[in-house]
Amino acid sequence: MTAAPDAAPDTAPDTRVGTRVVHRRYVPYSHAHYAGNLVDGAYSLGLFGDVATEMCIRTDGDEGLFASYSDVQFRAPVHAGDVLEVTCELVRAGTRSRVMDFAVHVVARGAATPERPGAAQVLDPPVVATTATGTVVVP
Repeated sequence: MTAAPDAAPDTAPDTRVGTRVVHRRYVPYSHAHYAGNLVDGAYSLGLFGDVATEMCIRTDGDEGLFASYSDVQFRAPVHAGDVLEVTCELVRAGTRSRVMDFAVHVVARGAATPERPGAAQVLDPPVVATTATGTVVVP
Protein backbone atom coordinates (compact mmCIF):
# COMPACT_ATOMS: atom_id res chain seq x y z
CA MET A 1 0.00 0.00 0.00
CA THR A 2 1.37 3.44 -0.85
CA ALA A 3 0.75 6.67 1.01
CA ALA A 4 -1.31 9.38 -0.61
CA PRO A 5 0.84 12.06 -2.28
CA ASP A 6 -0.17 14.65 0.31
CA ALA A 7 0.45 12.37 3.31
CA ALA A 8 3.26 13.29 5.72
CA PRO A 9 6.32 11.03 5.52
CA ASP A 10 6.95 8.59 8.38
CA THR A 11 10.01 10.58 9.47
CA ALA A 12 10.84 14.15 8.63
CA PRO A 13 14.38 14.87 7.43
CA ASP A 14 16.76 15.96 10.18
CA THR A 15 17.12 19.72 9.76
CA ARG A 16 20.57 19.61 11.42
CA VAL A 17 22.04 17.76 8.44
CA GLY A 18 23.84 20.28 6.25
CA THR A 19 24.86 22.49 9.18
CA ARG A 20 28.37 23.90 8.64
CA VAL A 21 30.98 25.26 11.04
CA VAL A 22 34.02 27.22 9.84
CA HIS A 23 37.11 28.23 11.84
CA ARG A 24 40.14 30.20 10.67
CA ARG A 25 43.52 29.75 12.29
CA TYR A 26 47.03 31.13 11.85
CA VAL A 27 49.63 28.38 12.28
CA PRO A 28 52.34 29.71 14.62
CA TYR A 29 55.98 28.85 14.02
CA SER A 30 56.03 27.10 17.41
CA HIS A 31 54.01 24.31 15.75
CA ALA A 32 56.63 23.60 13.06
CA HIS A 33 57.66 20.00 13.59
CA TYR A 34 59.84 19.16 10.59
CA ALA A 35 62.42 20.79 8.31
CA GLY A 36 61.06 23.50 6.07
CA ASN A 37 58.67 24.61 8.84
CA LEU A 38 56.33 21.70 8.10
CA VAL A 39 53.57 21.02 10.60
CA ASP A 40 52.62 17.44 11.48
CA GLY A 41 49.33 15.96 10.28
CA ALA A 42 48.05 15.65 13.84
CA TYR A 43 47.67 19.45 13.83
CA SER A 44 44.83 19.17 11.30
CA LEU A 45 43.19 16.39 13.30
CA GLY A 46 43.22 18.60 16.39
CA LEU A 47 41.49 21.34 14.40
CA PHE A 48 38.87 18.82 13.27
CA GLY A 49 38.19 18.10 16.93
CA ASP A 50 37.67 21.83 17.54
CA VAL A 51 35.11 22.28 14.75
CA ALA A 52 33.37 19.02 15.69
CA THR A 53 33.02 20.28 19.26
CA GLU A 54 31.39 23.49 18.07
CA MET A 55 29.12 21.50 15.73
CA CYS A 56 27.92 19.30 18.61
CA ILE A 57 27.33 22.33 20.83
CA ARG A 58 25.29 24.02 18.09
CA THR A 59 23.24 20.98 17.10
CA ASP A 60 22.95 19.06 20.40
CA GLY A 61 23.88 21.38 23.26
CA ASP A 62 26.76 19.08 24.24
CA GLU A 63 30.45 18.91 23.32
CA GLY A 64 30.18 15.27 22.19
CA LEU A 65 33.01 12.74 22.02
CA PHE A 66 34.97 11.82 18.89
CA ALA A 67 34.50 8.10 18.19
CA SER A 68 36.35 7.44 14.94
CA TYR A 69 37.61 8.57 11.57
CA SER A 70 36.53 6.55 8.55
CA ASP A 71 38.82 8.40 6.15
CA VAL A 72 41.74 10.81 6.49
CA GLN A 73 43.61 12.18 3.47
CA PHE A 74 46.73 14.35 3.78
CA ARG A 75 46.69 16.04 0.37
CA ALA A 76 49.15 18.93 0.74
CA PRO A 77 51.59 20.12 3.42
CA VAL A 78 50.73 22.63 6.11
CA HIS A 79 53.51 25.06 7.04
CA ALA A 80 54.07 27.37 9.96
CA GLY A 81 52.87 30.80 8.84
CA ASP A 82 49.86 29.40 6.95
CA VAL A 83 46.35 30.69 7.50
CA LEU A 84 43.95 27.76 7.54
CA GLU A 85 40.22 27.56 7.03
CA VAL A 86 38.80 24.48 8.75
CA THR A 87 35.30 23.34 7.79
CA CYS A 88 32.93 20.78 9.19
CA GLU A 89 29.61 19.72 7.70
CA LEU A 90 27.10 17.44 9.38
CA VAL A 91 26.24 14.80 6.78
CA ARG A 92 24.29 12.27 8.85
CA ALA A 93 22.62 12.29 12.27
CA GLY A 94 21.67 9.08 14.03
CA THR A 95 20.13 8.69 17.46
CA ARG A 96 23.46 9.41 19.18
CA SER A 97 26.00 9.46 16.37
CA ARG A 98 26.87 12.37 14.10
CA VAL A 99 28.86 11.82 10.89
CA MET A 100 30.79 14.87 9.71
CA ASP A 101 32.93 15.76 6.71
CA PHE A 102 36.00 17.86 7.46
CA ALA A 103 38.47 19.86 5.38
CA VAL A 104 41.50 22.07 5.98
CA HIS A 105 42.17 24.66 3.27
CA VAL A 106 45.33 26.80 3.22
CA VAL A 107 43.97 30.27 2.36
CA ALA A 108 47.20 32.25 2.85
CA ARG A 109 50.86 31.32 3.11
CA GLY A 110 54.03 33.03 4.20
CA ALA A 111 56.27 34.02 1.29
CA ALA A 112 59.27 35.40 3.17
CA THR A 113 62.41 36.51 1.40
CA PRO A 114 65.56 38.04 2.89
CA GLU A 115 64.34 41.44 1.66
CA ARG A 116 60.78 40.94 2.96
CA PRO A 117 60.87 38.55 5.97
CA GLY A 118 57.17 39.13 6.75
CA ALA A 119 55.86 38.71 3.19
CA ALA A 120 52.78 36.55 2.70
CA GLN A 121 50.24 35.90 -0.01
CA VAL A 122 46.59 34.95 -0.27
CA LEU A 123 46.19 31.68 -2.17
CA ASP A 124 43.56 31.81 -4.89
CA PRO A 125 42.34 29.17 -5.09
CA PRO A 126 43.04 27.86 -1.58
CA VAL A 127 45.00 24.61 -1.28
CA VAL A 128 43.18 21.58 0.13
CA ALA A 129 45.58 20.24 2.76
CA THR A 130 43.58 17.64 4.69
CA THR A 131 40.16 15.99 4.39
CA ALA A 132 38.42 13.49 6.63
CA THR A 133 35.13 11.92 7.58
CA GLY A 134 34.54 11.32 11.27
CA THR A 135 31.92 10.14 13.72
CA VAL A 136 31.10 11.86 16.99
CA VAL A 137 28.71 10.59 19.66
CA VAL A 138 26.51 12.74 21.87
CA PRO A 139 24.51 11.70 24.94
